[in-house]
This record gives sequence, C-alpha cells and structure tokens, in this order.
Amino acid sequence: MKEYNLESYLSRGVANIVKGILKASAGNPKESFFLMQYAKESLEAGRLRKEAEELGEHIPPFLIASITQQCNLHCKGCYARANHSCFDGAVRENMTAGQWGNIFEQAAELGIGFILLAGGEPFMRRDVLEAAAGQKKILFPVFTNGTMIDADFRKLLCENRNLIPILSLEGKKDTTDTRRGKGTYQKLRRTMQELQENGILFGASVTVQKQNMQEVLSREFTEALFLAGCRALVYVEYVPADRSSADLAPDEKDRVYIEDRLRQLRETQKELLFLSFPGDEKSSGGCLAAGRGFFHINPTGGAEPCPFSPYSDTSLANISLKEALQSPLFLLLRSSGNLMQEHNGGCVLFEQEEQVKKLRDKAVAMFPAEGRIAAGNENGEKEAWA
Repeated sequence: MKEYNLESYLSRGVANIVKGILKASAGNPKESFFLMQYAKESLEAGRLRKEAEELGEHIPPFLIASITQQCNLHCKGCYARANHSCFDGAVRENMTAGQWGNIFEQAAELGIGFILLAGGEPFMRRDVLEAAAGQKKILFPVFTNGTMIDADFRKLLCENRNLIPILSLEGKKDTTDTRRGKGTYQKLRRTMQELQENGILFGASVTVQKQNMQEVLSREFTEALFLAGCRALVYVEYVPADRSSADLAPDEKDRVYIEDRLRQLRETQKELLFLSFPGDEKSSGGCLAAGRGFFHINPTGGAEPCPFSPYSDTSLANISLKEALQSPLFLLLRSSGNLMQEHNGGCVLFEQEEQVKKLRDKAVAMFPAEGRIAAGNENGEKEAWA
C-alpha cells in the first residue's frame, strides 16, 4: 500500500471517530461544546499531517503513552506485569510531567490528534494527567481500571473535557471479578454512576478472548453499559501474557465473528460508538504499529512499536518526537514486511518476538545510540543517518 493511500485511510478513520464521539455526546451540552471545538482542531491536525506527507514525512494520527509503571490492581494474565513494564514498589526512572508535557506539545505541532494514556494505572500520575489536560488540541482517552476516580479526579475531568476516561472490564460481574479481583465490578459500577451524575463522557474497554467473546459482544451487555452512561466501547483483542495462554487469543475465525457482531451492533445501537483494536488490518495494509498509524511510548521514554512489542532502540528522553518516528527499529520493521504477516491474537509482532529482538539489536549495532536521526518512508527509501 502506498503511503498516500495509508494517510487517506487513517484520515478517514479519524474523521469517523470524531463524528462518532460527537454523536455519542448528544444530550451532554458541555461535552458537545468542547467536542465541536475539538472537531475543528482535528481538521487542522489532518491538514498538518497531509502537508508533512507531501514532503515525504509520514505522521501517524495516534500515539499510545504508558505514563507509569505502577498499578493498584493485580489482574490475572496482565501483560504489563508479565513483561515487567508494571510492578509494585520503587519504579525505574519514569519521565517527569514536564517531559510528558513537552511530548504532548510536540505531538500537537505535528498534527497528532489522539494520545491514548495507559499504564500501569494512569490515575496514579495526576501530574501527567494535568499536563495532558492543558493540551486542548489533543483528545486523551485515559485507559483506567476505574477504581481511583474520586471527587478530586472528577473535578479534573469536569474541567478538562479532552480527558476521557475509558474504564476496563472483562464482561459482567463474575467475569470481571475473576480476572481483576473480587469487588472490582461493583467499584466500576459505582464509578460509572458518579461519572454519569457529573455529566462526564466516558467509555469502556473490553479485552476480547475466546472465553468471554459471546458475552461481551451480546446486546444485553452493551445495552447495560449504555444505560450506565457509557457512550463508547473499545474492544481489544487479547494478547497472551505468556505462551501458556496463547490458546485464548482469537484466531481468524473468531475475528470474523467479532467483526460481524460489531457490524450488527453498530447498526442496531447507533447511540454507542464501537471501536476495535487492532481492527481490520487487511484494510490498512497490515499492522499500524511502528509509526504506520501509531507507536508506543513507555514510562521511561522508550519508543516501542506497540505496547505488546516492548522493544526500543530510541528514547524520547533524548530526542524529539519527530526524530523518534524515524527510529531505526521502526524503519526496519516497516521495510521488512513483518507488519504484514498473518497472526493469531491481537498483535502481529507478539508471534515474531525473536525477530523483533533481532531487528532491534541490528538497529542498535548499525547506528549509534547518540544523535540518531533518520529520514525515510515506509518502504525504507531515502534513508539518511546522522
């Protein structure tokens, strides 16, 4: 797929998401007013990305930022804990709120309009959330376990409508509590009630795997969430925490079922916004990681292809966001065909873990860690290194 076609595909996707969020905010005047202003900013962001594309620079519309290594829950099968990017006690050198704020500012200047905030548990970094709140040109869906949103945080969310909490659950009460801990579902329901009472737009994130697939894609489940105030549902395909749980990951047949159900739900529940990750990779010419449609920034500043492929050769603690988009690892992944492979589960790179490590080592060996700057496109053309 040529780069300009990819840009067109991504821009249409952004426009549809913005339109869907606007529709979901109907009946909430404060949210609607902010989102109408944001829709104008989104058009301007699209113009900046298009201009960059014409100059041979591809800017993705999304980023994923894990802003902390800490979490107050211990969910079964947690990928972040399994790969040691989330743990208890003292943490490694996390980036400061000032550093994150600088990244958010750079993102807005480049035309990046969405930054998904994750962790760990992002509500453990109020300082970073406040830095994000100040960047009104960007929408920040905050993926949270929902157990820490107290009155002070609700005030922050009320005053900064560009922060949209996305509450994580696994299904109904028993399914959620089995993975996330007894009583978690009731805490989530209470959080939903308090957000709804305060007129705060929120969504829900559901990890889809073979055991809960039919439950979380049922009309009963989605209607219950809508009645609780939820206006957006994000379905994330399960990525195994280790090889022993690989059989829970959706296969190709399951993905067809998921897409069919989502199509039906979108037709019958138009008041809800339904999103899926990674979505239909065939339409986008492969996985959108490694800067094609997004990339992941870990808590210490490492630029990674995606959260489920935690390997980096470049740190945003040392270089600009624009330079990080051209990391040697990203260019190698985009030019090698790794992103186009068939796969089971939610991440094409998970099954290629050893290959990604080898490419990372190759990138580090070929190019020095200091002063690394690259310029090129998805096909690896016009590469130049400082």
